[in-house]
This record gives sequence, C-alpha cells and structure tokens, in this order.
Amino acid sequence: MVSLQLRDLGASYGKKLTIAAVSTPEFHSGEIIAVIGPNAAGKSTLFKRIAGLLNGPGEVSLAHTSKGKKAISYMPQDTSANAVLTVYESILSARKQGSRWSVDDADLRFIDQVMAALNIKPIAFRDLGALSGGQRQLVSIAQTLVREPDVMLMDEPTSALDLHRQVEVLSFMQAQARQKGMIVLIAIHDLNQALRFADKVLLIANGKMQACGSPLDVINADMLRRVYGVDARIEKCSRQFDHVIVDGVAA
Repeated sequence: MVSLQLRDLGASYGKKLTIAAVSTPEFHSGEIIAVIGPNAAGKSTLFKRIAGLLNGPGEVSLAHTSKGKKAISYMPQDTSANAVLTVYESILSARKQGSRWSVDDADLRFIDQVMAALNIKPIAFRDLGALSGGQRQLVSIAQTLVREPDVMLMDEPTSALDLHRQVEVLSFMQAQARQKGMIVLIAIHDLNQALRFADKVLLIANGKMQACGSPLDVINADMLRRVYGVDARIEKCSRQFDHVIVDGVAA
C-alpha cells in the first residue's frame, strides 16, 4: 500500500512564495486525484514542488512498501523530448531510467502493453521530432506509465487529445492505478472528466488549496460560480457519471 499526504506545502520561485499552506488528507493506492483550478492557479507549481523540482516550506509525506520502483514520476505540460530517439527507444529509456540497462522479456511485454493501449505501436519507430503534438503527448504518457512509480504527477496529460482519445487514455490510467497500486494526480481542466474518473478532487485557486474531497463535494454550483465565474449546475447523466451544465449547455 502507498499513501501520500501534503502538509502545509508551499513552493517558491526565488524569494517569491507562489503556493502556500496546501494540506491534504491521505491519498491511497489506486486513487485518481484530479487537480483542478483556473489558469495560473498554481497547479503546475504544486506538481513541481511535490516532485522536488522547487523549494518551499512544508512536507510531502510518502509512505510505501514497494521495492525497486521509482517513488514519484512527473509528466510536465511541455512534452518536448530528444528528437534523435525513436518512440520505442524513448519509452524503453524511460522504463530503464535509474536502473541497470539489462532488458528482459517482462520489460518488453509491459512496453508493448502500454503502447498498444495508447495506440502508438504504429509509430514505434518514428523519430520523436516527426510527431504531432497529440502523438508526443501520448508518448510522454507512455514514458510515465512504464516507470511504474508509486506516485504519478501528470500535468494536463490529455490537453492535445480529442475527446475519444481522452476517454481511452484516462480509462487506461485509471485501470493501471488500480492494478499497480499507484496514486495518480492529474491536473485537468475538463471538469466532466474529473467527475467521471477521479476518486478525489483537489481545487487550487490563487496559489492556495480551496477544497479537497469527493468530486461532488468539490465540484458544485457554488464553487463554479465563485472560482470559475460561471452559473452552472451538476446533473446526473447515468448511474455512474455526473456532468456540468453551464447556462443550459453541457460543458
């Protein structure tokens, strides 16, 4: 079992504190946490602080029992990569990062599984520099998934994908989190996808945590009006999923 908790976490660029006092309940193995908030709210900064790329006060408390796994893996918004490598080479390199460069059948099978699930096997031997933005994003997702970390931080991983691919990718990430016992934090703007796939929602605005809890506890009409400045309501569209309706139009 893996658990992650943030305690009074802050992050700074130089002397300027850009996020402050973020404290969460414990997140546990298999959970998807959607990190939502307006543009420039501090979501990317929070991820960099959790990943250890920024300094600041507070504590990232990670307790886990896994062995031989990378504790935290971070996928930034910028999906630029070494254009000299092929897609397959870049994913294999990510798989072996921080470990010995011996490749076994289990490595190859898992890489093939991830590439097939993300539908990128047809471009396996294309150079990264020749890919579209959406294809590069899928490769970055694969690079993060094949590391099999305890915690995955994914900063807007589906922003360049069409709706069909978004649902496919988020469904696969959810299944991997459950199967591998990972904790997955996803910064996402689509609140309907947050309602559909997240176990918990963490709301960031103005550099501070505004709420953290179940999707329907956090994503409600009052929050949408206060944080996003829109009049909206939440409606149940099936037994499983709710969605946001803005001014009579599904968001």
